[in-house]
Amino acid sequence: MDVYEAVATRRAVRAFSDEPVPRDVLERVLTAATRAPSSGNLQPWHVYVVTGEPLAELKRRATARARAGDPGDEREYPMYPAELASPYRDRFFAAAAQRYAALGIERDDPDRPARIAAVNAEAFGAPVVLFCYLDRAMGPGQWGDAGMYLQTVMLLLRAEGLHSCPQVMWTMYRKTVGHIVGADDGLVLFCGVAVGFEKEGVPRLRTGRADMAETVSFLGA
Repeated sequence: MDVYEAVATRRAVRAFSDEPVPRDVLERVLTAATRAPSSGNLQPWHVYVVTGEPLAELKRRATARARAGDPGDEREYPMYPAELASPYRDRFFAAAAQRYAALGIERDDPDRPARIAAVNAEAFGAPVVLFCYLDRAMGPGQWGDAGMYLQTVMLLLRAEGLHSCPQVMWTMYRKTVGHIVGADDGLVLFCGVAVGFEKEGVPRLRTGRADMAETVSFLGA
């Protein structure tokens, strides 16, 4: 698979099979991802790879919190700006409607927030979740570096025939995650990334993207 195909086929999968992901594949991907760029070569990320019983326990705890209507832990960073103007607001609502309709969760469902949180807390059935942390001393530049690192990881996973789903939702249950992985107070949870093989027979959702002309300007010859 070349890089263009990896980019074209990468999408947030929300239905994984229970087929295990070989440890050597994960190590190969994460070793190659160390070449991701970072300002000043700080490499500010710290990743915990959680599988097996630790992941099962984490899912149990997080799902119980979600189903109980737990609003989650206090946010350590905003997921989105307080006020989203167009076109960002329009893109957000269009994508959200597509995502959760595909999961059978309708917008007018009174239990919608708890159901959304619960399916996320199950990591959509993924057998592996990567939790990406940064040192609290890091600033916006290093958060950008972490994004480039995770995109590199997700593209390498595609090259291995795997899929992924980045989940900022895990920050809602950061204390539960921190307890399972043993992260110290000097680290802040950026997000989780569900990893695995796509479940067969599930409709494939691919959200739209803005046309390049909406987000790119060419200057010069």
